[in-house]
This record gives sequence, C-alpha cells and structure tokens, in this order.
Amino acid sequence: METDKQALDFSDTKIAYAHKDDKELKETYRLFKLMNSPSLVKLGSNIGLAAVKLHLPFAKAAVKKTIFSQFVAGENLLDSQTVITHLYENNTLTILDYGAEGKSTDEELDAVRDETINAVKLAASNSSVPAVSTKITGLAKNELLEKLNRDEKLDVQEEQDYQNLVARLDAISKTAYDLGVSVLVDAEESWMQIAMDRLVDQMMETYNKDRVTIWNTFQLYRKDKLDFLKESHDRARSNGYLLGAKLVRGAYMDKEANRAMEMGYENPIQSSKENTDKDFNLALDFCVENHETIASVCASHNLKSNLHQAKLIDQNGIDKKHPHLNFCQLYGMSDNITFNLANAGYNVAKYLVYGPVNEVLPYLVRRAKENSSVTGDMSRELKLVHDEMKRRGLR
Repeated sequence: METDKQALDFSDTKIAYAHKDDKELKETYRLFKLMNSPSLVKLGSNIGLAAVKLHLPFAKAAVKKTIFSQFVAGENLLDSQTVITHLYENNTLTILDYGAEGKSTDEELDAVRDETINAVKLAASNSSVPAVSTKITGLAKNELLEKLNRDEKLDVQEEQDYQNLVARLDAISKTAYDLGVSVLVDAEESWMQIAMDRLVDQMMETYNKDRVTIWNTFQLYRKDKLDFLKESHDRARSNGYLLGAKLVRGAYMDKEANRAMEMGYENPIQSSKENTDKDFNLALDFCVENHETIASVCASHNLKSNLHQAKLIDQNGIDKKHPHLNFCQLYGMSDNITFNLANAGYNVAKYLVYGPVNEVLPYLVRRAKENSSVTGDMSRELKLVHDEMKRRGLR
C-alpha cells in the first residue's frame, strides 16, 4: 500500500512527463506560458477564429504548430493513431471524440453519424480504445432538442427530424454494441438536457442488458444531478439494464446563469464550488458502492476527486482494473493525474479530440479561454512543467 501512496503523488512530475522528451517539454512550457495570459489568449483566439474562417494561408499552419498539437490528436482517425499508440505505451487508454460542432443540415448531421461510426470501428480493432464520445447536438438541430425539452407538439417536419435523430443515435449504438465498444454521450445545456437524457435512457435500455455500451453524462455542478444519478440507477435496475455514468463537474456555468437571469427562472447551477465538489464526491461514493450495476468514469481534472475515487477502490478491496471503475482527463491537460494513475495500475484514459482545424478550433479556443486565468488549470500546468524542467536541469 505504501507503494500505491507513493505512485499517487500527483506532484510527481517525473512520472507525469516521462512520455515527453526535452524538446517536447520545452514546447509545452512555452505554450502554457503564452496561455497563462488572459489578454493574449483573447486576442489570439479572436484573430485565429477570423483567420481560419477567412481561409488565410498562414492560419491553419500556425494553429497546427501551436495549440492544435497540444490538445488535438490529428485531423482524422489515421492521424490520431500515433497519439493513441503513444498513450498506450504509457499504460493509458483513449476515448475518441470527433470535434465537429454546430451542425444543422441533414447532410452534416449524417456525416457526424458516419464519422462516429468510423471511430467505433477503429476502436473495435484497437484494444487501446475502449470507447468513443458523441454529442447529440452533433446529430440534431438545437431547435428540435429545445422543443422536445419543453414537451411541445412537433410539426410534420420536426417529427421526421426526430425520427432521423433516433435513427442516427441507434445506428451508432447498435454498431458499438455489435463490436463491443462503449459510447459516452456528452451532457450539454439544461434547456436541451431532459430531451437528451430520455434518448440516452432509451438506448441504454436497448443496449446495456449484458454490458455497458451506452453511458450518460451527469453534470454535478447542477443542483439536481446527484438525485438524478440515483433515479437513473433505480430506473435501470427496474428495467433490467446496467447504467453507464460519466461524472463531470460541468462546462456551461456562465451561460446557464446568464440565461436563468434573463428568463427569470432559478439558476440550476450549484451556489458554490464547495457544493459542486461535495456532490461530485458523493456521486463517486454512490458509483463505487454500486459498481456491479453502474459502470462509471471519474472524468475530472480535480486532484482531490481523483484521489478520492482511487482511495475508495483501495479501501473497498476492489480490483483496480475493474471495468466499471475508470478515470479520464482531456488530452494535453492534467498529465500529472493521468500518468500517475496509470503508473499505479488504475483504468485511466485520455479524452482524445480529433478533426480538421476549422472544425476543432472552437474546442481549442475553449481550452485556452477556460484555463487562462491565474486561478485556472493552465497556471497549475505551467508550474508542473516548470518543476519538471528544473528536475531535468533544463532551467
């Protein structure tokens, strides 16, 4: 047990950055240092978005040389294989995530379905890729999801659009079920989430009888999600299927608060970070306690929550490799958590986004903006990389 405690020292930068050579480490440091300036990130994001949108010749190359390679595996599945292999060599699995967003035409929505199915097929042929991620907003128009969320009557065209959505999601789910791959469905804004939860429940009831193929996502920064997790488990038990649960804190806090204020309803987000942290760890407790009937993933960059789940697994004498107990962080971030967990023998994966530069740029801008404040993840990342450079005598 003493060895485990040593291995789970998340400040151990030797383990955290063993996968990077000196040149790669220096490049990572330079990028994080740039990203630690909010004003520079804001300026660079605006210029980058405009330049790529206008197809300026330098834009794509500039993005690919900097932020793209830090947070994105490649422009397509074939490009991503190098990163997938490198992660696996460091005892880390991959969850593939096609980064396209904001689609609305049937042709675009069908293309996202097809790309996701291609990712499922790649995962099936690769033991280092147990799962893929998908967004229901990539398979249907937002307007349709919002109307479904309000339980409003659909017109003839909307009813057809809904049937097309169900067919797209079912095609992905069935392919994953047939090939033994998991599909993690992302959570999104509250004004669409009820509709999406119903769809995911429908897929889980069909495809989670024998193993967990479909996973829903629970945003614990919402006041109601701990109870919803427990209700989802009760519903799964009653209807004879296993629950898949990806646990996250959440990503739409400002948007949720602003909309609630504008429209005059109660903000669904927790009143404090402490309440979010409390519910997140209680959700971990619940999933570990019920790990035979819930497959869960602690999808978090929070050190305390990751350590909390690791301790729960150890204290309950559960096999670290139990397929229902997992950890996950975004590629390019929190390597100190990922690779120390991997080194200690736990199931851990990187969420690996891929896609053309113009498709994934909104994702990259979020990665930069969300983490550029002095209290954000980039400050922590910068210090860790700096510490490893000092340890190697590079500074």
